[in-house]
Amino acid sequence: MHRALVLKLLTQHAVQLRDHHEAAMTAATIQFVESCPNCFLRSQLDGHLTGSAWIVDPCRKKTLLTHHKKLDKWVQLGGHADGDSSLWEVARREAEEESGLKTLVSASSAIFDVDRHYVPASRDLPGHFHYDLRFLYQADPCELLVLSNESKDLAWVPLERVADLKAEESMWRMVRKTQLL
Repeated sequence: MHRALVLKLLTQHAVQLRDHHEAAMTAATIQFVESCPNCFLRSQLDGHLTGSAWIVDPCRKKTLLTHHKKLDKWVQLGGHADGDSSLWEVARREAEEESGLKTLVSASSAIFDVDRHYVPASRDLPGHFHYDLRFLYQADPCELLVLSNESKDLAWVPLERVADLKAEESMWRMVRKTQLL
């Protein structure tokens, strides 16, 4: 597995950050990737890399969110790398699988956002960290959505209504970034 590409993307992302909290999480993610050869594997039980897609409409006024079954909250689409060192591709694949979208367009192969969050213990897994690299994609909100078995719902949400979903700060940070585009 190739950590060099991820480290390059993270380093490029880190130099342009203004948000101190995201900068700290990006630094922690760099340190994790440098010290953990198995960072792309879910079997790395203390933490692992994930890839997410922040999907916006062409006017960048709405974002596509999923009401995640396990987490029981609204989040961006994404998932585990499962050995794939191209987190950009992981984000795209997961977004397609979780939404049915076929016309995803990448806004950039650069990282859009980085988040590190704790996932509480579940039946078979101890609590661990997700080091989430998020990429910006665009899609047509008129395209048919297909609900996956991981979701309770999918919805195009106006950016100003993300607050109504009790979104976490990391989603607000992506909303603010989108509004600056």
